[in-house]
Amino acid sequence: MSDAAGLSGRALAWHRDGGEVAIATVVETWGSAPRPVGSQLVVDGTGRMEGSVSGGCVEGAVIVEALDAMKDGGARLLEFGVSDDEAFAVGLACGGRIRVLVEPVGGALPVEVLQEIVGARLDRRAVGYVADLQGAARQVVGAARFADRFRLDKSGTEEDGRTFVAVHNPPLRMVVVGGVHIAQHLLPMARNCGYDVCLVDPRPAFASPDRFPDTVISEDWPDAALEDIGLDARTAVVTLTHDPKLDDPAIYTTLRTDVFYLGCLGSKRTHAKRVDRLMKAGVSAADIARIHAPVGLDIGGRSPSEIAVSIMAQVTERLRKG
Repeated sequence: MSDAAGLSGRALAWHRDGGEVAIATVVETWGSAPRPVGSQLVVDGTGRMEGSVSGGCVEGAVIVEALDAMKDGGARLLEFGVSDDEAFAVGLACGGRIRVLVEPVGGALPVEVLQEIVGARLDRRAVGYVADLQGAARQVVGAARFADRFRLDKSGTEEDGRTFVAVHNPPLRMVVVGGVHIAQHLLPMARNCGYDVCLVDPRPAFASPDRFPDTVISEDWPDAALEDIGLDARTAVVTLTHDPKLDDPAIYTTLRTDVFYLGCLGSKRTHAKRVDRLMKAGVSAADIARIHAPVGLDIGGRSPSEIAVSIMAQVTERLRKG
C-alpha cells in the first residue's frame, strides 16, 4: 500500500496481510490534550503500532484496549484525564482530557468502509467518516454534508454528542519549480510538515536524484508538468528558478487552478516586471494578487535554508489562517 494512503492505508494493508488490526481515533479533547481531534493510532495483533493519539502519554493503555477489542470485534470509547488514575499513571498532562474511539477492522469498523476511505485518499477526493459513538452505524459521506468542517480541516463530534465526523481531506502537496539550492532545504522541510512533494525542472543538472534523493522529479516543461500533476485546493506551488522562461509558464498554469498558495522567488523589482508581463498576457489583477512575491514571510532570512524557513512559514500561515 502506498504511503499516500496514510494510516488508513496502513491499517488496510495489515488487515489484508491476515493480521488483526484496530484503529484508535481521538474524538474529543478538553484542556491541554497533547494531540488534536482526529489523530489516529493503528495497532495490530502483535502490538505493532503507527501514529499517535497522545504523543506517548496514553498509548500503552490504548494498545491494551485495542488488543481486547480485536478479540470480540466491538468498539471501545475510552476517556483519559487527570481524574483518571490510569491516565495519570502514564503521564497525561495535568488539566487535559481526551476521548479515544477504538475500532477493530472487520468488526466495529467494516472493511468496505475502510477501503472507501483509502480509495478516496488515493484519488484525492475529500470524504468524511461518520461514526455513531453510541451505536454501530458507520458510513462514508461526501464533503458537502459537513462543508465547514472540511474548509477548516477540523474533525469533531457534532452537537448531539454522539455523531463523530473524521475529516479525510486529500493529502497536502507542494510542487516546487526549480531545483535550486533553496529547494534542497524547502522540499525536506515540506515533507516533514506532512506534504507530498514534487520537484519540476527540465534541466537535468538541477533536477538530479543525487541533489534531491527520495523526491518525485518531473523533467517536463513546467506548464506541462503542472497540468499532468493536476493542481487543486490542497496544493501549494513555489517557483524558484528566477527565469521567466520557466517560472512564467508555471504561474500561468497555476493561476487557472484553485491552489491555496502560489509563491514566486524574486525581488520587488523582479516581481514588478513579472506583473507587467502577466498583465500584457491578459491575466487579471485579482489573479495577480494571489501571488506571494517576494516569496516567504519577511523574517530577514538570507541563506537558502533561512529563505526556505520563511517560505514554509508563509505557506503554513496561508493554509491555517487563510
